[in-house]
Amino acid sequence: MKPTSRVALGGILSALSLLILCLTIFPFATYALPPLAGIALIPLVIECGKKWAFLAYAAVSLLALLIVPDMEAKLLFVAFFGYYPIIKAVFESFHSRLLEWVTKLAVFNGAVVGAYLLLSLLGLPLDDFRIAGVALPLSAFLLAFLLMGNVIFVLYDLGVTRSLPLYFVRIRPIVMRLFKI
Repeated sequence: MKPTSRVALGGILSALSLLILCLTIFPFATYALPPLAGIALIPLVIECGKKWAFLAYAAVSLLALLIVPDMEAKLLFVAFFGYYPIIKAVFESFHSRLLEWVTKLAVFNGAVVGAYLLLSLLGLPLDDFRIAGVALPLSAFLLAFLLMGNVIFVLYDLGVTRSLPLYFVRIRPIVMRLFKI
């Protein structure tokens, strides 16, 4: 791929990713859209490589920190969902399926805990959390949140893996034609 095509593709996918993050103004989108914004960078990984994808991730992260209104959404993108689709292939190259999943879950849990610790330092009150309207003590909330998060993360990872053939069959030919690859 020509360098100009790489820059164009990177710019378009970065803009798409940032647009998705800006849609977090809707309350339901705080947790749903950061993973989708990360998925928008997958074609860049495939077509241009990890270096270009990390550059796009860095650009989107910086812009998201400046303009995305939802603090949790942009922190989830920066802390995990923005770079996870880029490093996913590295984890999947492990020879042991058990090591692959242990590593994936360790990175996910470390990123989520780190992001919420950062949010607490930025002023998010940590004394009253509610799930379905029921107030929970902090330890019970964090445990329930992590358990639900791990289940959703596994489904997310499997969904990303299973959607890659769709990219190769339906979307990649369009990208190849547009960017004359």
